[in-house]
Amino acid sequence: MPVVIVTGASSGIGRATAERLARNGTTVVLAARRASHLTALADELPGAVAVPTDVRDPAALENLVAQALAVTGRIDGLVNNAGVGGVASVLSDDDAAEGMIQVNLLAPIRLMRAVVPLMRAQGAGSIVNIGSVAGEVGISGVYSATKFALRGMTDSVRRELAGTGIGVTLVEPGYIAGPANRNRKGLPGPEIVAAAVESALRRPRRRIIVPGRYRAAVLAANAFPAVADRLYAGKAAGKGAVKGYL
Repeated sequence: MPVVIVTGASSGIGRATAERLARNGTTVVLAARRASHLTALADELPGAVAVPTDVRDPAALENLVAQALAVTGRIDGLVNNAGVGGVASVLSDDDAAEGMIQVNLLAPIRLMRAVVPLMRAQGAGSIVNIGSVAGEVGISGVYSATKFALRGMTDSVRRELAGTGIGVTLVEPGYIAGPANRNRKGLPGPEIVAAAVESALRRPRRRIIVPGRYRAAVLAANAFPAVADRLYAGKAAGKGAVKGYL
């Protein structure tokens, strides 16, 4: 039975991913700050292991990886899902900007650094980083900056590990139903992202944008940046909240 770490697992995309993986035979190691939510979820999922974790803390990340490794002696997958949104303008204060960088970028880097040697020794493994369409189209200030950086890091790690048996995939959601987007109607639920994550763990690929309708917008923004400039002029920073830090 494969062992997969999922960060930000207590709600939203992380919870939906953990539920889907566990339902399909994966031992899920659940990581999030909210211990009570995490324990309750672990009780619902067969074989799940709850490891309360503040992903800003390097020691907590080391403990998470150690506990995951103790399950079977392998770590087959890592899903870097924990993320923080909020006021995203470049005018945000240092605490907000640093918090986004710590959670959205440094935590995935540190976890990849911890699991890659283990996966190399196994000769196999799969890493899925949860980015954002805002990491393709600059519309959310500091938040977009962290997701652009995560995209670049994911591409780099994928190329670095080519031929090792370790797959590295970036999943980029657009707006997904949840507390951060409660004012937007008709959005798909987090299950659509969970399905993409499971698919990427099984068959790694470069990038998955979900829902699929955002692919055209990303292509257009990259092909015609002046049009995107005019479209988002004066409103690009917005709220920038795609998902909370869980």
